[in-house]
Amino acid sequence: MAQTRPNVLFVLTDQERYDCTAPDGPAVDTPAFDRLSASGVHFTQAFTPISICTSARASLLTGQFPHAHGMLNNCHEDDAIQANLDPDVPTFSEGLRAGGYELTYTGKWHVGRDGTPEGFGFRYLGGSDVHHDDLDTAFREYRNARGTPLEETELEEEIHTHGDQEDGTLVAAKTPVDVEDTRAYFLAERTIEALEAHANGAVSERDDGAEARGDDRGTNSPFFHRADFYGPHHPYVVPEPYASMYDPSDIDPWDSYAETFDGKPAAHEEFLSYRGVGDFDWDTWASAVAKYFGFVTLLDHQFGRILDALADLGLEEDTVVVHASDHGDFTGSHRQFNKGPLMYDETYHIPLQVRWPGVTESDTTCDLPVHLHDLAPTFLELGDQPIPDTMQTRSLVPLLEGERPDDWPDSVFAQYHGDEFGLYTQRMVRTPAYKFVYNGPDRNELYDLEADPDELQNLADHPGYEDVRESMAERLLEWMHRTEDPNRKWVPDTFV
Repeated sequence: MAQTRPNVLFVLTDQERYDCTAPDGPAVDTPAFDRLSASGVHFTQAFTPISICTSARASLLTGQFPHAHGMLNNCHEDDAIQANLDPDVPTFSEGLRAGGYELTYTGKWHVGRDGTPEGFGFRYLGGSDVHHDDLDTAFREYRNARGTPLEETELEEEIHTHGDQEDGTLVAAKTPVDVEDTRAYFLAERTIEALEAHANGAVSERDDGAEARGDDRGTNSPFFHRADFYGPHHPYVVPEPYASMYDPSDIDPWDSYAETFDGKPAAHEEFLSYRGVGDFDWDTWASAVAKYFGFVTLLDHQFGRILDALADLGLEEDTVVVHASDHGDFTGSHRQFNKGPLMYDETYHIPLQVRWPGVTESDTTCDLPVHLHDLAPTFLELGDQPIPDTMQTRSLVPLLEGERPDDWPDSVFAQYHGDEFGLYTQRMVRTPAYKFVYNGPDRNELYDLEADPDELQNLADHPGYEDVRESMAERLLEWMHRTEDPNRKWVPDTFV
């Protein structure tokens, strides 16, 4: 069977801020991500459906919002509402596999305590973990072979929450090992090996169960490879030259660092002490942000190696390349650490870049609002496979082809259900001009994004914005009804 459908290389980073690769963002060196944007489409209004790892990744697989697939918070925590993704929920990966694609996967999973990529159509090649932050045997053996055992590595320049290296969470540090010892480099190596195997037909040759399953995978089958990097999620631990690549004294405070919490939900200020960063001044944050930027550049350079390998293997012209992140990271914005029950753009606005040779025009931008899990139906349409009715998102293929459908939504919908901080129901609707956030146990939020892009002034009770609030609340309810959100029946009474 001759290959008529494109290969797909999907690179997902973990907790990468949108602005790090934005043209008008901070001065972070990202030549490979910039190269991808220059040769394809850069989405300026891409958002995650939820700013927490397990939930966002389950949405990405299923094309559903979290309230539909049920993975409402992180599966590894003791308070996980659902430990594993329901195997009966259709996923894009199983759809592609049924259609003859060779699927491989390297890196982070975190979509269930027991399930692994193998249970959802992928051949898992390791390189990181199968659920949260456990290092796999292969990486340990790799480090041992290089003479840099993980247990013997002593970090330098450590920053901890709560000001305590015993009880606090490690935020950032420098590692004395070489770049080749990092997990980012190792995952890139595993990804390149997977691409080489696909190019040589080695993956297909190992898949001797294809005939028994009745599918049509073979040496001419297209491939889908997913590489999930563990970063720039905290701890921001990087080696030289990345550890000192950005001078903290050159990093100005985020504009949102001017946060006063006046008129905001109580959880916002309470989160400072909960996360243990209430005593962090900007000098502390600048040192952490410098390591975060270094982490982003380290990942970018590994992505560049992967892109070079794709070209060297002769696969570039037949492969759609996608880069996205599951969600963003505060890194001191609004004075916060990590993410949580705060629906600010720093954690919901994500990078999304797509190159489709022969289809996407080079160096173009798309400013239509899109969701991370729009990628699920997108991948299926790229593979000429049916899109299940269970998916609550729509394919980006028309946008990649340069079209602007008249019925494309003018807003994005997102939600949050709580993590180790406790259950905390939130819903958010965002247009390019405004954002409205419903907070179940506290006051709602409304932001004028054109006048206040840093979301410092909550206008939910401002009499001059009553019409805007009502209009945004109606948009939110439309999303809740469209997606059969279980809270849709009683939430409207809280908007008054």
